[in-house]
Amino acid sequence: MALRGISVVELAGLAPGPFCAMVLADFGARVVRVERPGSHYDMSRLGRGKRSLVLDLKQPRGAAVLRRLCARSDVLLEPFRSGVMEKLQLGPEILQRDNPRLIYARLTGFGQSGSFSQLAGHDINYLALSGVLSKIGRNGENPYAPLNLLADFAGGGLMCVFGIMMALFERTRSGKGQVIDANMVEGTAYLSSFLWKTQKSSLWEAPRGQNMLDGGAPFYTTYRTADGEFMAVGAIEPQFYELLIKGLGLKSDELPNQMSMDDWPEMKKKFAAVFAKKTKAEWCQIFDGTDACVTPVLTLEEVVHHDHSKERGSFITNEEQNMSPRPAPLLSNTPAIPSFKRDPFVGEHTEEILDEFGFSREEIDQLKSDKIIESNKAGSKFWILYPRTAISRNKDLRSSQQVVLCLLGLS
Repeated sequence: MALRGISVVELAGLAPGPFCAMVLADFGARVVRVERPGSHYDMSRLGRGKRSLVLDLKQPRGAAVLRRLCARSDVLLEPFRSGVMEKLQLGPEILQRDNPRLIYARLTGFGQSGSFSQLAGHDINYLALSGVLSKIGRNGENPYAPLNLLADFAGGGLMCVFGIMMALFERTRSGKGQVIDANMVEGTAYLSSFLWKTQKSSLWEAPRGQNMLDGGAPFYTTYRTADGEFMAVGAIEPQFYELLIKGLGLKSDELPNQMSMDDWPEMKKKFAAVFAKKTKAEWCQIFDGTDACVTPVLTLEEVVHHDHSKERGSFITNEEQNMSPRPAPLLSNTPAIPSFKRDPFVGEHTEEILDEFGFSREEIDQLKSDKIIESNKAGSKFWILYPRTAISRNKDLRSSQQVVLCLLGLS
Protein backbone atom coordinates (compact mmCIF):
# COMPACT_ATOMS: atom_id res chain seq x y z
CA MET A 1 0.00 0.00 0.00
CA ALA A 2 1.00 3.63 -0.45
CA LEU A 3 1.96 4.21 3.20
CA ARG A 4 3.71 0.89 3.77
CA GLY A 5 6.52 1.33 6.28
CA ILE A 6 5.16 4.54 7.81
CA SER A 7 4.81 4.34 11.59
CA VAL A 8 2.20 6.51 13.33
CA VAL A 9 1.61 7.13 17.03
CA GLU A 10 -1.92 8.42 17.69
CA LEU A 11 -2.77 9.87 21.09
CA ALA A 12 -6.38 8.97 21.78
CA GLY A 13 -9.00 11.66 21.28
CA LEU A 14 -12.47 12.07 19.85
CA ALA A 15 -13.70 11.78 16.26
CA PRO A 16 -11.28 13.87 14.10
CA GLY A 17 -8.03 12.33 15.37
CA PRO A 18 -9.22 8.72 15.23
CA PHE A 19 -10.57 9.31 11.71
CA CYS A 20 -7.27 10.85 10.57
CA ALA A 21 -5.30 7.89 11.92
CA MET A 22 -7.76 5.37 10.47
CA VAL A 23 -7.31 6.83 6.99
CA LEU A 24 -3.54 6.49 7.37
CA ALA A 25 -3.97 2.89 8.56
CA ASP A 26 -6.33 2.09 5.67
CA PHE A 27 -3.62 3.10 3.21
CA GLY A 28 -0.90 1.04 4.86
CA ALA A 29 0.55 2.94 7.82
CA ARG A 30 1.26 1.06 11.07
CA VAL A 31 -0.80 2.94 13.66
CA VAL A 32 -0.41 2.62 17.42
CA ARG A 33 -3.24 4.24 19.38
CA VAL A 34 -2.13 5.35 22.85
CA GLU A 35 -5.02 5.27 25.32
CA ARG A 36 -5.33 6.72 28.81
CA PRO A 37 -5.44 4.39 31.83
CA GLY A 38 -9.00 3.60 32.80
CA SER A 39 -10.30 3.82 29.24
CA HIS A 40 -12.71 1.02 28.43
CA TYR A 41 -13.63 1.54 24.78
CA ASP A 42 -13.11 3.89 21.84
CA MET A 43 -16.32 5.92 21.55
CA SER A 44 -15.47 7.00 18.00
CA ARG A 45 -15.42 3.39 16.76
CA LEU A 46 -12.69 4.35 14.29
CA GLY A 47 -10.01 1.86 15.33
CA ARG A 48 -9.82 -0.11 12.08
CA GLY A 49 -6.33 -1.34 11.31
CA LYS A 50 -4.82 0.02 14.54
CA ARG A 51 -3.22 -1.51 17.60
CA SER A 52 -3.93 -0.27 21.11
CA LEU A 53 -1.55 0.56 23.96
CA VAL A 54 -2.51 1.98 27.38
CA LEU A 55 0.03 4.43 28.78
CA ASP A 56 -0.11 6.99 31.60
CA LEU A 57 1.42 10.12 30.09
CA LYS A 58 0.91 12.10 33.30
CA GLN A 59 3.64 10.02 34.91
CA PRO A 60 7.20 11.03 33.94
CA ARG A 61 8.05 7.41 33.20
CA GLY A 62 4.99 7.17 30.96
CA ALA A 63 6.12 10.27 29.07
CA ALA A 64 9.55 8.68 28.73
CA VAL A 65 7.96 5.61 27.14
CA LEU A 66 6.21 7.81 24.57
CA ARG A 67 9.51 9.53 23.78
CA ARG A 68 11.04 6.15 23.00
CA LEU A 69 8.11 5.29 20.73
CA CYS A 70 8.34 8.61 18.88
CA ALA A 71 12.10 8.25 18.46
CA ARG A 72 11.37 5.34 16.11
CA SER A 73 8.19 6.66 14.47
CA ASP A 74 7.40 8.84 11.47
CA VAL A 75 4.30 10.65 12.71
CA LEU A 76 2.87 11.70 16.06
CA LEU A 77 -0.80 12.76 16.07
CA GLU A 78 -1.97 14.62 19.17
CA PRO A 79 -5.43 16.13 19.84
CA PHE A 80 -4.88 18.20 22.99
CA ARG A 81 -5.33 21.91 23.59
CA SER A 82 -2.33 24.13 23.00
CA GLY A 83 0.32 23.72 25.71
CA VAL A 84 -0.79 20.36 27.12
CA MET A 85 1.99 18.37 25.46
CA GLU A 86 4.58 20.93 26.54
CA LYS A 87 3.46 20.53 30.17
CA LEU A 88 4.04 16.80 29.81
CA GLN A 89 7.53 17.49 28.46
CA LEU A 90 6.40 16.02 25.13
CA GLY A 91 6.36 19.14 22.97
CA PRO A 92 7.75 19.18 19.42
CA GLU A 93 11.04 20.75 20.48
CA ILE A 94 11.82 17.75 22.69
CA LEU A 95 10.49 14.98 20.46
CA GLN A 96 12.04 16.37 17.27
CA ARG A 97 15.35 16.74 19.07
CA ASP A 98 15.19 12.98 19.68
CA ASN A 99 13.96 12.32 16.13
CA PRO A 100 14.46 15.17 13.59
CA ARG A 101 12.46 13.21 11.00
CA LEU A 102 9.33 13.11 13.18
CA ILE A 103 6.23 14.78 11.77
CA TYR A 104 4.38 16.29 14.71
CA ALA A 105 0.69 16.70 13.81
CA ARG A 106 -1.40 18.82 16.17
CA LEU A 107 -5.15 18.54 15.56
CA THR A 108 -7.31 20.94 17.58
CA GLY A 109 -10.50 22.93 17.29
CA PHE A 110 -9.15 26.47 17.32
CA GLY A 111 -5.43 26.10 16.60
CA GLN A 112 -2.24 26.49 18.60
CA SER A 113 -2.54 30.27 19.08
CA GLY A 114 -5.24 32.92 19.35
CA SER A 115 -7.69 33.89 22.09
CA PHE A 116 -9.83 30.76 21.56
CA SER A 117 -6.94 28.27 21.57
CA GLN A 118 -7.52 27.31 25.23
CA LEU A 119 -11.29 26.92 24.97
CA ALA A 120 -13.41 23.78 24.65
CA GLY A 121 -15.62 23.34 21.62
CA HIS A 122 -17.35 20.91 19.28
CA ASP A 123 -18.06 20.68 15.57
CA ILE A 124 -20.93 23.19 15.68
CA ASN A 125 -18.74 25.78 17.43
CA TYR A 126 -15.89 25.43 14.93
CA LEU A 127 -18.39 25.55 12.07
CA ALA A 128 -19.90 28.71 13.53
CA LEU A 129 -16.54 30.44 13.97
CA SER A 130 -15.47 29.52 10.42
CA GLY A 131 -18.36 31.50 8.92
CA VAL A 132 -19.75 28.45 7.13
CA LEU A 133 -22.62 27.81 9.55
CA SER A 134 -24.12 31.20 8.68
CA LYS A 135 -24.66 29.93 5.13
CA ILE A 136 -26.48 26.67 6.01
CA GLY A 137 -30.19 26.64 6.73
CA ARG A 138 -33.67 27.13 5.32
CA ASN A 139 -35.22 30.49 4.61
CA GLY A 140 -36.55 32.06 7.80
CA GLU A 141 -35.06 29.37 10.04
CA ASN A 142 -31.99 29.21 12.27
CA PRO A 143 -28.67 28.05 10.78
CA TYR A 144 -28.20 24.32 11.34
CA ALA A 145 -25.16 22.07 11.34
CA PRO A 146 -25.04 19.13 8.88
CA LEU A 147 -24.36 16.53 11.59
CA ASN A 148 -20.76 16.78 12.82
CA LEU A 149 -19.18 16.05 9.44
CA LEU A 150 -17.92 19.38 8.11
CA ALA A 151 -15.67 20.60 10.93
CA ASP A 152 -14.77 17.38 12.73
CA PHE A 153 -14.09 15.13 9.78
CA ALA A 154 -13.56 17.30 6.69
CA GLY A 155 -12.01 20.48 8.10
CA GLY A 156 -10.31 18.57 10.91
CA GLY A 157 -9.47 14.90 10.35
CA LEU A 158 -9.17 14.84 6.58
CA MET A 159 -7.33 18.17 6.40
CA CYS A 160 -4.87 16.81 8.95
CA VAL A 161 -4.32 13.73 6.75
CA PHE A 162 -3.55 16.13 3.90
CA GLY A 163 -1.03 18.00 6.06
CA ILE A 164 0.67 14.77 7.12
CA MET A 165 0.92 13.57 3.52
CA MET A 166 2.47 16.88 2.42
CA ALA A 167 4.96 16.75 5.29
CA LEU A 168 5.91 13.16 4.41
CA PHE A 169 6.44 14.19 0.79
CA GLU A 170 8.53 17.22 1.75
CA ARG A 171 10.64 15.05 4.07
CA THR A 172 11.83 13.05 1.04
CA ARG A 173 13.68 16.21 -0.01
CA SER A 174 14.78 17.77 3.28
CA GLY A 175 15.08 14.67 5.45
CA LYS A 176 13.37 16.60 8.24
CA GLY A 177 9.97 16.45 9.88
CA GLN A 178 7.86 19.49 10.73
CA VAL A 179 5.02 20.61 12.99
CA ILE A 180 1.48 20.65 11.56
CA ASP A 181 -1.05 23.06 13.09
CA ALA A 182 -4.31 21.53 11.83
CA ASN A 183 -7.46 23.01 13.30
CA MET A 184 -11.12 22.65 12.51
CA VAL A 185 -11.99 26.34 12.25
CA GLU A 186 -9.40 27.16 9.59
CA GLY A 187 -9.74 23.77 7.91
CA THR A 188 -13.46 24.30 7.46
CA ALA A 189 -12.93 27.88 6.30
CA TYR A 190 -10.43 26.64 3.71
CA LEU A 191 -12.96 24.08 2.50
CA SER A 192 -15.37 26.97 1.94
CA SER A 193 -13.00 28.85 -0.38
CA PHE A 194 -15.63 28.62 -3.13
CA LEU A 195 -18.07 30.55 -0.92
CA TRP A 196 -15.50 33.29 -0.33
CA LYS A 197 -14.48 33.54 -3.97
CA THR A 198 -18.10 33.79 -5.16
CA GLN A 199 -19.44 36.11 -2.43
CA LYS A 200 -20.04 38.99 -4.84
CA SER A 201 -21.58 36.87 -7.57
CA SER A 202 -25.29 36.32 -8.15
CA LEU A 203 -25.03 32.92 -6.48
CA TRP A 204 -25.48 34.41 -3.01
CA GLU A 205 -27.31 37.70 -3.61
CA ALA A 206 -30.47 36.61 -1.79
CA PRO A 207 -30.78 35.85 1.96
CA ARG A 208 -29.85 32.38 3.25
CA GLY A 209 -32.14 29.67 1.92
CA GLN A 210 -33.29 31.66 -1.10
CA ASN A 211 -30.31 31.12 -3.42
CA MET A 212 -29.73 28.50 -6.07
CA LEU A 213 -27.43 26.22 -4.07
CA ASP A 214 -28.82 26.58 -0.54
CA GLY A 215 -32.34 25.24 -1.08
CA GLY A 216 -33.95 28.26 -2.67
CA ALA A 217 -34.20 26.91 -6.21
CA PRO A 218 -36.93 24.42 -7.14
CA PHE A 219 -34.39 22.48 -9.22
CA TYR A 220 -31.82 22.10 -6.41
CA THR A 221 -33.55 20.70 -3.33
CA THR A 222 -35.33 17.61 -1.99
CA TYR A 223 -38.96 16.53 -2.31
CA ARG A 224 -41.15 14.16 -0.31
CA THR A 225 -42.65 11.23 -2.20
CA ALA A 226 -46.00 9.45 -1.80
CA ASP A 227 -44.50 6.87 0.59
CA GLY A 228 -42.88 9.45 2.86
CA GLU A 229 -39.44 9.00 1.31
CA PHE A 230 -37.42 11.67 -0.52
CA MET A 231 -35.85 12.46 -3.89
CA ALA A 232 -32.92 14.82 -4.42
CA VAL A 233 -32.96 17.17 -7.40
CA GLY A 234 -29.89 18.95 -8.80
CA ALA A 235 -30.90 19.88 -12.36
CA ILE A 236 -28.97 23.15 -12.73
CA GLU A 237 -27.94 23.11 -16.40
CA PRO A 238 -30.72 23.86 -18.92
CA GLN A 239 -30.43 20.50 -20.68
CA PHE A 240 -30.71 18.65 -17.38
CA TYR A 241 -33.59 20.86 -16.27
CA GLU A 242 -35.49 19.96 -19.43
CA LEU A 243 -35.14 16.27 -18.56
CA LEU A 244 -36.42 17.00 -15.06
CA ILE A 245 -39.48 18.78 -16.44
CA LYS A 246 -40.10 15.91 -18.86
CA GLY A 247 -39.82 13.29 -16.11
CA LEU A 248 -42.29 15.23 -13.96
CA GLY A 249 -44.78 15.25 -16.82
CA LEU A 250 -44.80 19.04 -17.09
CA LYS A 251 -44.44 21.30 -20.12
CA SER A 252 -41.66 23.89 -20.30
CA ASP A 253 -43.71 26.39 -22.29
CA GLU A 254 -46.30 26.46 -19.51
CA LEU A 255 -43.74 27.22 -16.79
CA PRO A 256 -41.83 30.37 -15.84
CA ASN A 257 -38.19 30.74 -16.88
CA GLN A 258 -35.93 28.38 -14.90
CA MET A 259 -33.86 31.24 -13.49
CA SER A 260 -36.75 33.52 -12.53
CA MET A 261 -36.04 33.74 -8.80
CA ASP A 262 -39.35 35.51 -8.10
CA ASP A 263 -41.16 32.41 -9.33
CA TRP A 264 -39.09 29.89 -7.41
CA PRO A 265 -41.37 29.63 -4.33
CA GLU A 266 -44.41 28.78 -6.47
CA MET A 267 -42.38 26.42 -8.64
CA LYS A 268 -41.23 24.53 -5.55
CA LYS A 269 -44.86 24.07 -4.51
CA LYS A 270 -45.74 22.80 -8.00
CA PHE A 271 -42.82 20.34 -8.06
CA ALA A 272 -43.61 19.19 -4.52
CA ALA A 273 -47.21 18.42 -5.49
CA VAL A 274 -46.02 16.32 -8.44
CA PHE A 275 -43.38 14.40 -6.46
CA ALA A 276 -45.98 13.61 -3.79
CA LYS A 277 -48.04 11.61 -6.29
CA LYS A 278 -45.54 8.75 -6.75
CA THR A 279 -43.38 6.62 -4.47
CA LYS A 280 -39.62 6.82 -4.35
CA ALA A 281 -39.35 3.55 -6.27
CA GLU A 282 -41.65 4.86 -8.99
CA TRP A 283 -39.60 8.04 -9.37
CA CYS A 284 -36.44 5.95 -9.58
CA GLN A 285 -37.96 4.02 -12.47
CA ILE A 286 -38.61 7.31 -14.25
CA PHE A 287 -35.28 9.04 -13.63
CA ASP A 288 -32.70 6.24 -13.33
CA GLY A 289 -30.51 6.15 -16.43
CA THR A 290 -31.27 9.79 -17.35
CA ASP A 291 -29.26 12.99 -16.96
CA ALA A 292 -32.05 14.76 -15.11
CA CYS A 293 -29.88 14.78 -11.96
CA VAL A 294 -32.63 13.25 -9.84
CA THR A 295 -31.63 10.57 -7.33
CA PRO A 296 -33.22 8.83 -4.36
CA VAL A 297 -32.26 9.93 -0.86
CA LEU A 298 -30.94 6.61 0.42
CA THR A 299 -30.75 5.59 4.05
CA LEU A 300 -27.57 3.97 5.35
CA GLU A 301 -29.38 0.65 5.19
CA GLU A 302 -30.45 1.21 1.58
CA VAL A 303 -27.18 2.50 0.18
CA VAL A 304 -25.29 -0.75 0.76
CA HIS A 305 -27.86 -2.62 -1.33
CA HIS A 306 -28.04 -0.07 -4.14
CA ASP A 307 -26.93 -1.46 -7.51
CA HIS A 308 -24.25 1.17 -8.03
CA SER A 309 -22.73 0.50 -4.60
CA LYS A 310 -22.74 -3.26 -5.17
CA GLU A 311 -21.24 -2.94 -8.67
CA ARG A 312 -18.32 -0.90 -7.33
CA GLY A 313 -17.91 -2.73 -4.03
CA SER A 314 -18.31 0.58 -2.20
CA PHE A 315 -18.89 -1.00 1.21
CA ILE A 316 -16.95 -3.60 3.17
CA THR A 317 -17.87 -6.00 5.97
CA ASN A 318 -15.50 -6.87 8.81
CA GLU A 319 -15.25 -10.13 10.71
CA GLU A 320 -18.02 -9.02 13.07
CA GLN A 321 -20.33 -8.40 10.08
CA ASN A 322 -20.27 -4.63 10.59
CA MET A 323 -20.46 -2.65 7.34
CA SER A 324 -18.62 0.58 6.54
CA PRO A 325 -17.54 2.54 3.46
CA ARG A 326 -14.52 1.28 1.53
CA PRO A 327 -11.52 3.65 1.75
CA ALA A 328 -11.42 6.35 -0.92
CA PRO A 329 -10.02 7.35 -3.30
CA LEU A 330 -9.12 4.24 -5.30
CA LEU A 331 -5.45 4.06 -6.29
CA SER A 332 -4.71 1.98 -9.39
CA ASN A 333 -1.34 0.58 -8.30
CA THR A 334 -1.39 0.79 -4.51
CA PRO A 335 -5.04 0.73 -3.38
CA ALA A 336 -6.00 0.74 0.27
CA ILE A 337 -6.50 -2.71 1.77
CA PRO A 338 -8.44 -2.04 4.97
CA SER A 339 -8.30 -4.44 7.86
CA PHE A 340 -11.28 -6.76 8.16
CA LYS A 341 -10.52 -7.53 11.80
CA ARG A 342 -12.58 -6.10 14.62
CA ASP A 343 -11.40 -2.87 16.24
CA PRO A 344 -8.82 -3.49 18.96
CA PHE A 345 -9.73 -3.71 22.61
CA VAL A 346 -8.22 -0.93 24.69
CA GLY A 347 -4.72 -2.05 25.69
CA GLU A 348 -4.91 -5.25 23.69
CA HIS A 349 -1.45 -4.84 22.18
CA THR A 350 0.40 -2.97 24.94
CA GLU A 351 3.08 -5.58 25.61
CA GLU A 352 3.42 -6.58 21.96
CA ILE A 353 4.06 -2.97 20.91
CA LEU A 354 6.60 -2.25 23.63
CA ASP A 355 8.44 -5.45 22.75
CA GLU A 356 8.63 -4.36 19.10
CA PHE A 357 9.98 -0.97 20.14
CA GLY A 358 12.87 -2.53 22.04
CA PHE A 359 11.60 -2.70 25.63
CA SER A 360 12.90 -5.67 27.58
CA ARG A 361 10.64 -8.14 29.37
CA GLU A 362 11.90 -6.79 32.69
CA GLU A 363 11.05 -3.20 31.68
CA ILE A 364 7.57 -4.18 30.55
CA ASP A 365 6.85 -6.10 33.74
CA GLN A 366 8.05 -3.18 35.87
CA LEU A 367 5.97 -0.64 33.94
CA LYS A 368 2.95 -2.88 34.37
CA SER A 369 3.60 -3.38 38.06
CA ASP A 370 3.93 0.37 38.58
CA LYS A 371 0.69 0.99 36.63
CA ILE A 372 2.45 3.05 33.98
CA ILE A 373 0.95 0.74 31.35
CA GLU A 374 -2.11 -1.51 31.21
CA SER A 375 -2.60 -4.69 29.23
CA ASN A 376 -5.91 -6.18 28.16
CA LYS A 377 -5.18 -9.06 25.82
CA ALA A 378 -8.56 -10.74 26.29
CA GLY A 379 -10.62 -7.60 25.89
CA SER A 380 -13.81 -6.72 27.73
CA LYS A 381 -16.74 -7.13 25.37
CA PHE A 382 -19.00 -6.00 28.17
CA TRP A 383 -17.75 -2.44 27.93
CA ILE A 384 -18.58 -2.33 24.24
CA LEU A 385 -22.13 -3.49 24.94
CA TYR A 386 -22.70 -1.23 27.94
CA PRO A 387 -21.02 2.21 28.02
CA ARG A 388 -19.78 3.10 31.48
CA THR A 389 -22.04 6.19 31.68
CA ALA A 390 -25.05 3.87 31.49
CA ILE A 391 -23.54 1.54 34.09
CA SER A 392 -22.82 4.29 36.59
CA ARG A 393 -26.49 5.41 36.48
CA ASN A 394 -28.13 2.00 36.72
CA LYS A 395 -27.84 -0.33 39.70
CA ASP A 396 -29.12 -3.32 37.72
CA LEU A 397 -26.42 -2.81 35.10
CA ARG A 398 -23.78 -2.48 37.81
CA SER A 399 -24.73 -5.86 39.22
CA SER A 400 -24.85 -7.27 35.68
CA GLN A 401 -21.34 -5.95 35.18
CA GLN A 402 -19.99 -8.18 37.94
CA VAL A 403 -21.70 -11.25 36.45
CA VAL A 404 -20.48 -10.59 32.91
CA LEU A 405 -16.92 -9.85 33.99
CA CYS A 406 -16.89 -13.12 35.92
CA LEU A 407 -18.14 -14.99 32.86
CA LEU A 408 -15.39 -13.41 30.78
CA GLY A 409 -12.76 -14.19 33.38
CA LEU A 410 -11.93 -10.52 33.78
CA SER A 411 -13.18 -9.78 37.31
